[in-house]
Amino acid sequence: MILLGACAAWSLITAAAHEGRPEGVLLAVLALAAGHAAGRISGSLLPVAAPAAGAVAGAALPLVMPDLSPGARYAVPLGHAGATAAVLALATGAACCAAWSARRPATRALLRLLAAGIALTGAVTGSAAGCAASAAVLLCSLAAGAMPYRGAGVAGLALAAAVPVAAVWTVAADALPAGFTDALSGRFTASRLGLWRDAARLAGRDTLLGVGPGRFAEFTAAGPRGAGLLADGRPHSAPLQQAAEQGLIGVLLLVAVHGWILHALWRSPRSTPVALTAGAALTALAVLAAVGNALSFATVTAGAGLLAGWATARPWAGDGGEP
Repeated sequence: MILLGACAAWSLITAAAHEGRPEGVLLAVLALAAGHAAGRISGSLLPVAAPAAGAVAGAALPLVMPDLSPGARYAVPLGHAGATAAVLALATGAACCAAWSARRPATRALLRLLAAGIALTGAVTGSAAGCAASAAVLLCSLAAGAMPYRGAGVAGLALAAAVPVAAVWTVAADALPAGFTDALSGRFTASRLGLWRDAARLAGRDTLLGVGPGRFAEFTAAGPRGAGLLADGRPHSAPLQQAAEQGLIGVLLLVAVHGWILHALWRSPRSTPVALTAGAALTALAVLAAVGNALSFATVTAGAGLLAGWATARPWAGDGGEP
């Protein structure tokens, strides 16, 4: 709570310094905190039913709301809005966590079928990223059952989240050799790369405070135009947006929140497969957030808080307190 409070306070400080608009950051912090609290409470009382219900709700969202964000669909490799892919990945993680918490083999098999169905939902809704992210979470969950040391798994997840962030940052800063830059750039549109480079330029303009929350669109030269990108005034990369709008301290706070979640999963009283499954889903979210704007939606941040809460709750009846 202290760390989330620091995120909220820093957004207010940078907003006051540059007349920014911190409402989006404050809403994200509130959604994450509320989701985590609800997850801890419901996970303690219903360690199987609560994440299973959350998985069903998450799978239904892309069907009820085909685009979690209004406007055009984003360009490859994201398919639909990154929020849709993130919700599907989190829902798959919740279903797998419920499966590992169930005692009866039949219940566990049914919940794993639910997880596989959520991955297929991504294909039905046209979200290639959602399908791929859900499938990756499901495979990681199955592999987590054979992981003898939780620490090694958590370290691997941290590395898996750091690599795409570093790749996006180096592309934005033009810090790679031409061949590598061209290979990575071929996966993204020129418009998105322009936004990333504008964010890197703004980060260098005011390294400490940034330009202020919600002010990226006022300074960008590339503009979110072309290739179906929604004109939402964001650079479509959470770490780059933090660097541009809230400076280096904002980036460190974002990294610290992710690190805190991984540490909480490492120390979680739940079984290792549950902890690593949740970590895999949250890592998938981190990857999507590095190349999209998934964290700009309260639905996603609340879902991340719920999953982290379910995976770190201490069930009253033990790890598998329900059938």
